[in-house]
Amino acid sequence: MEPAYQAFLTAHPEYRSTAVVDALRASEYGRLDASGHVYLDYTGGSLYAASQVRDHAEVLLHGVFGNPHSVNESSSATTEMVERTRAEVLAWFNAGTDYVAVFTANATAALKLVGEAYPFAPDGRAVLSFDNHNSVNGIREYAAARGTPVEYAPLSLPDLRLDRPRLTALLAGRRGPAPHLLAFPAQSNFSGVKHPLDLVGEAQAAGWDVLLDAAAFVPTNRLDLQLVTPDFVVLSFYKMFGYPTGVGCLLIRRSALARLRRPWFGGGTVNFATVQGRLHRLSPGEAGFEDGTLNYLSIPAVRGGLQLMARVGIETIGTRVRCLTGWLLAELLALRHGNGRHMVRIYGPATTEARGATVTLNLYDPDGHLLDYRRIEELASAQHISLRTGCFCNPGTGEVAEGLTEDDMLAGIAAGDDVTLPRFMQIVQHRGGKSAGAIRASLGIASNFADVHRFVQFLAGFRDHTHLALGAVTFDIESCRIIRDGS
Repeated sequence: MEPAYQAFLTAHPEYRSTAVVDALRASEYGRLDASGHVYLDYTGGSLYAASQVRDHAEVLLHGVFGNPHSVNESSSATTEMVERTRAEVLAWFNAGTDYVAVFTANATAALKLVGEAYPFAPDGRAVLSFDNHNSVNGIREYAAARGTPVEYAPLSLPDLRLDRPRLTALLAGRRGPAPHLLAFPAQSNFSGVKHPLDLVGEAQAAGWDVLLDAAAFVPTNRLDLQLVTPDFVVLSFYKMFGYPTGVGCLLIRRSALARLRRPWFGGGTVNFATVQGRLHRLSPGEAGFEDGTLNYLSIPAVRGGLQLMARVGIETIGTRVRCLTGWLLAELLALRHGNGRHMVRIYGPATTEARGATVTLNLYDPDGHLLDYRRIEELASAQHISLRTGCFCNPGTGEVAEGLTEDDMLAGIAAGDDVTLPRFMQIVQHRGGKSAGAIRASLGIASNFADVHRFVQFLAGFRDHTHLALGAVTFDIESCRIIRDGS
């Protein structure tokens, strides 16, 4: 590996400035090298540092913390920890007093809060980008239920970026006085594309509210809410720093908060409720959205994650993964079979310009046949390489990337209510050799050159292998077991 590493440093000299991460990997993530594990699923979930777990355990072991919905000593101690964490979250995103922070279970729960409380109306509109996580796509159901037309902003090929002229035209078509909502991700969880954040200001100037999915963006990038001012921001903390799970956040701009109307209330969200009078008064600010009892023992652990990222520096993390991604992309594109055919197809940008450290690809044999990505994942796991495969809960980008048509999708639906992704793959392959999934490798806070080098060497091992020799993998739902070659 050493000659490759020296060539890498020559091509990416700024990587040397990220040496603090190497020390961090040794002290906080030593379990990776001790077990020979290559972790390449940071977009699925980041890894936690050892000190995060130890420090949080110390807090729990030496404190007495009760349900915060009271004023006794233990409850007050909990409330103080939660509110201190809330203040640090707002400070991390430079939100000032312009936003409130609502703690949720995850980004999906945050999106559901927006969907159910946003004042959709028949004379309003909702525009979603084709490149969205399914949890954002789900908002269309709330809009449709209230008669709001829903449109999708298309992507351009081959880079899978938003078609800016088409999106601008959609934004210009504002109709009626009712609220209009645009929702898109700051960074694609499928292709790694970083969509332009100046879209937020453009949309707002045209009279639209903007929901920004920041879940894949904030683990390696700075989001400054004084420079970019979306009305709603959603994220999950485990994607930033691994621990704790079960805690996410909805950041709501105060000017947008006044427009939300919750259709439901529950414990913790009301200042007053009566059974006989059948009335309630919702709590103001973030309290009106934090349903039930917060995950109050886990929320304080968010502070440890933010402190870890501050110690390393979000810019340092960004520089490191950009260098590694640039080398990885170049090496993947250079992989060829003995007959000269490319081994790898990359979905999205082939350079690091306006893209993050998420690389999605498929492998092909010397005759151009697709290698079963599920089989690739199985073989990677056998070598202690953690990848992710499938459609990554982002069907729109996958459909555009693979050239899937509405007819293809309808053919899948026609297979029955119990259609699964493996079954749909069989359908589209039969209809034209298309794929309905891919391989995703994503980098993060603890990634190093050895990780990406080993991944490239793993993929190079498929040189001149045919799809028939490799075999296929299916997952039998009934028996919950892997079946190879259909046997």
